[in-house]
Amino acid sequence: MIFSRALQREFFQSAAGVFVALFAILITVVLIRLLGQAAGGRLPSDAVLALIGFGSLTRLPIVLSLTVFIAVLLSLSRSYRDSEMVVWFASGLPLTAFIRPVLRFALPIVFTIAAMTLFVAPWAQLKSAQYQARIDSRNDASRVAPGVFRESVGAQRVFFVEMGAGEDGKVRNVFVSTEKDGRLDVIVSAEGSLRTDPNGDRFVVLEKGRRYEGEPGSPEYRVLEFDRYSVLVEEREAAGPASRASTTPTLELLADPTPRKLGELLGRIGMPVAALLLALMAIPLSFVNPRAGRANNLLFAILTYLVYSNAISVFQAWVSQGRLRFELAVWLPHVVVLAVLALMFYRRLAISPFWRARA
Repeated sequence: MIFSRALQREFFQSAAGVFVALFAILITVVLIRLLGQAAGGRLPSDAVLALIGFGSLTRLPIVLSLTVFIAVLLSLSRSYRDSEMVVWFASGLPLTAFIRPVLRFALPIVFTIAAMTLFVAPWAQLKSAQYQARIDSRNDASRVAPGVFRESVGAQRVFFVEMGAGEDGKVRNVFVSTEKDGRLDVIVSAEGSLRTDPNGDRFVVLEKGRRYEGEPGSPEYRVLEFDRYSVLVEEREAAGPASRASTTPTLELLADPTPRKLGELLGRIGMPVAALLLALMAIPLSFVNPRAGRANNLLFAILTYLVYSNAISVFQAWVSQGRLRFELAVWLPHVVVLAVLALMFYRRLAISPFWRARA
């Protein structure tokens, strides 16, 4: 049918442009945040790309939900502005005839959102947490790079090595600066190496050097010369990622229905359902009055999306806190939106009887 094919083509064209724009914004936001952490020394530069991938997979369902909603809204709004809707209505098609083409366009994306939300996003968050835990578990010595000043995890120590480890496993011309309790300790040595005790403590063993101790700004400094000096590396135990409901697989959420996990499950179920209802809501929202501003319906659509998504988040928080039963919260916000959707269709058809199906 020409009607269905025309709408499908325009929906997919609009969706492609919207998705590219939203995904570019997502990547930019994530990249700026991670680059800021890398510039501050809180994140190794080689970890930025992996964390961008995990972050993108986690937020992709939101991007797809907005893509479906905005694509349908923009396509039908353009049809109103260009008077194409008048042609469809004059040919005997009611406003409800647009439901089937919208569903044919939205359902594959909604199923993709469901798969991403239920399975892919928790996996991505788990891998991101594990990767971040491995990064945080790196000891200070592993952050040392030849010719580069590197800051320790606690920002209390600065390392500098002029030459990397040679065949003997030793680094050359080592500089270590430590500031603690208002005192500054500076250690320089000709060479150094790593040593691990049987209990797991790791040390940087410096040889043939000097240590300067004192308060910054004060001329009173103590100078010590040593042949061998060991610096304890502040190494934390390699802890696994924090146990969070957002990283728990969906099947485990179902197997252990605690309030916190049920709240997470509510959010995962709500996102694909919300994407489907928002795609249908875009049909009556797309009406454009040529005498009014073109941006009015778009602003109202954005407000509708924000209210709907925040309502799901509120219900999710109430379930996690045990203030609302999961059985009630899982359908209540969607039933309310479905009732509003039916009312919007009824009012739009009541305002213009010409849009109803012709006998």
